[in-house]
Amino acid sequence: MHKCDQKYTVAIAGATGYAGQEALRIMEQHPNFDVTCVTGHSSVGCSMQEYAPHIPSIAGLRVEETSASVLSGHDIVILALPHGASGKLASQLHDVRVVIDLGADHRLENPLDWDEFYGGEYYESWAYGMPELIMGENSNDVDAQYSIRDCVGIPKQRGNLKGASRIAGPGCNVTAVTLAFQPAITAGLVTSDIIANLVVGYSGAGRKLGQANLLAAQALGNAVAYSVGGKHRHIPEIKQNFAHAAGLGAVDAHQFSLGFTPVLVPMSRGIMATVCAPLSKQAQDMSDDDIRQVYDDVYATEKFIHMLPESVLPQVSSVIGSNSAHIQISIDRKANLMYAFSAIDNLNRGTAGQAIQSLNIALGLPEDAGLTTIGVAP
Repeated sequence: MHKCDQKYTVAIAGATGYAGQEALRIMEQHPNFDVTCVTGHSSVGCSMQEYAPHIPSIAGLRVEETSASVLSGHDIVILALPHGASGKLASQLHDVRVVIDLGADHRLENPLDWDEFYGGEYYESWAYGMPELIMGENSNDVDAQYSIRDCVGIPKQRGNLKGASRIAGPGCNVTAVTLAFQPAITAGLVTSDIIANLVVGYSGAGRKLGQANLLAAQALGNAVAYSVGGKHRHIPEIKQNFAHAAGLGAVDAHQFSLGFTPVLVPMSRGIMATVCAPLSKQAQDMSDDDIRQVYDDVYATEKFIHMLPESVLPQVSSVIGSNSAHIQISIDRKANLMYAFSAIDNLNRGTAGQAIQSLNIALGLPEDAGLTTIGVAP
């Protein structure tokens, strides 16, 4: 049987949450995957009709207990669980061909970062599920990497995903910031002092109601920052990605300074990231067109990354429901700053879509199988 015709059985743990449901939605449109098991916690015994009426094809599935005995035996297991819950469970899934963790347990390469931002038991890092992540040449000095260079055909993470049996899905905010700014870092267009401000839809906070500010009465017509002052757990992951883009190891991620402020706004899905940093000395002597060419070179062959025409800014509404990231850059010569903007759907490109894109690569399937670049509007 040809790989493109092969069917794989899939179990999704945490299938009643937002990330799990998005994985379900995409899997049900994928020609090679058959979801045969869904698990949860407080929802055990319930029909998926109750939790995912928008996916009628899985209405007959009932939520089972999230345990190794239930998940074992499937070709693929997707873990859409809170951090700390998937590491121990994954270690028991010996007979599963591919496990994808949509949580944080296997993202960080440096145990010290885990200790500082999460705490608890550290689990080893897995193949990182961002195919377009730039994997630069090795160097011990970030300044040595800050030189303008040809970015055509630069190595990316998809090479490490081929044949992978364990995949760590990136954070949604991490995805938006990384895709917006990694070309600037790789090409040495900016210094290592980076500021990222994001507006984020409420689904990024998860489905379980735990705070009063997640109530509609307080969310609608409001905007509120959270996890400010260097406390957000996605910070070490973003810096880890920047280190790779610069050709450094994860232990050298501290060479980057990242100010990170997310703001919840009243939309159900989506992230708009605005990332900026001072121009490097080399970039100050480049034209705006030459700087733009760096981005065009990095993303020229990427189906899911779209550099927008000059002066057209990304809109969250254009990417909802898709695995696309829309990118734009702008140079403020008076302030000596470079800005990059990215818009993504936090549940699709930022979580489930990107994971399935990585899974396709791991299994040797077409990278875009089951995925779309077309958004939903209005």
